[in-house]
Amino acid sequence: MRTVVVTGMGAVTPVGIGVAQMWDSLVNGRSGVRALSRLDTAGLQVKIAAQVEGFDAGVYIDRRDAKRMDRFTQYAVSAARMAMDDAGLSNGREIVAPERVGVCFSAGLGGLETFEEQHSRLLERGPEWVSPYLIPMLIPNIAAGHIAIVFNAQGPSTCVSTACAASAHAVADGLRLIREGAADVVIVGGAEAPITPTAVAGFAKMQALSPAQDPAAAPRPFDARRDGFVIGEGAAALVLEAEEVARARGAHIWAVFAGYGATTDAHHITAPAPGGVGAARSMAAALRNAGLSPADIDYVNAHGTGTPYNDLAETLALHTVFDSVGHVPAVSSTKSMTGHMLGAAGAMEAVVSVCALAYGVIPPTIGLEQPDPECDLDYVPLQARSAKLRAVLSNSFGFGGHNCSLVFTAAQGAAKGSGSGEPGRPAGSAEQAGAGQGEGCR
Repeated sequence: MRTVVVTGMGAVTPVGIGVAQMWDSLVNGRSGVRALSRLDTAGLQVKIAAQVEGFDAGVYIDRRDAKRMDRFTQYAVSAARMAMDDAGLSNGREIVAPERVGVCFSAGLGGLETFEEQHSRLLERGPEWVSPYLIPMLIPNIAAGHIAIVFNAQGPSTCVSTACAASAHAVADGLRLIREGAADVVIVGGAEAPITPTAVAGFAKMQALSPAQDPAAAPRPFDARRDGFVIGEGAAALVLEAEEVARARGAHIWAVFAGYGATTDAHHITAPAPGGVGAARSMAAALRNAGLSPADIDYVNAHGTGTPYNDLAETLALHTVFDSVGHVPAVSSTKSMTGHMLGAAGAMEAVVSVCALAYGVIPPTIGLEQPDPECDLDYVPLQARSAKLRAVLSNSFGFGGHNCSLVFTAAQGAAKGSGSGEPGRPAGSAEQAGAGQGEGCR
């Protein structure tokens, strides 16, 4: 079975554009949650969101093309551009044959912003005013399509839409394509731009979103006061590559993508299965696929949305998997800073997991000040922590009962950089970290 490695990463997030900015924010506990400014919040219960700030699509995409893309696709192509630049594969030279390059890039919702704008045109002005680009701007797979066009990726191209597990499944699908010999390089990831009136109202109506008015008060994963997630947006991309291909061209290897697991709760359309049994099976399957035992995992990047049911179910699932070896590893939720990027969350947290391995730092769970007695693990509260990490597990769970867990292991050699401007360990962050403590939406 071919070994698959990560050779490039890119990110457009509420805590920074580019992996360097993102990582610096996370290890220093800086939240991207702000007052919701993109929408008129009159009549909306929700007043806060994790919005991408300072994004200019023209930096990464031809401006004419960008006008024919929904925001989620702009984020996707931009993140993919960063990842391919990082991998050294977008400089115009045909390093890998186009038919050996694939794309697995997902979204949970797709072009909602475009749909809402064009639906308003239809109602207010009539069908003749609907854009001819409506359909190719809103379909979730169009991000994968654009990425394939930009990079002349003529291998397999897919878009799996499994809600908040979508981009984790996309990352896993890229692994399978390379292992099975269908591709040598796959651009994987996910994007989402759901901060629209309909999406915010819909999530709020089902009581999934935190009603907090103060951006500093939410989300609070694993805290006794947690009351829902904060909606986020953005994109993340990784370049996966067969190890022999990466080494032959002298590529930098960030990490080894060791394995994945995927299960379905088959229980409820939004609530996790009791005891987190589906999540536990997903983690166990990922460990088997990676050829590892629970004792090999040093850090878990939790799904950790900040909803009452999800955080408890995930805690119970972690006990199920790890109690057999007498130790549950350190766990943290970076959604405490990024908000919930929905279909982009799994890929974003895969990038975080790889950075944690490369730089030996576990990002914190901020906002965790009043521990819930039922959530009794070490969630790395408030401050980042230095740690020698061998293997990291990342969880993603979605509405409909979809579960996906990814396992990454450390690559041989030094990380890419540790100075300012590189996604290394900012001075005084993890070194000052203190000891950690020990209706049903995901």
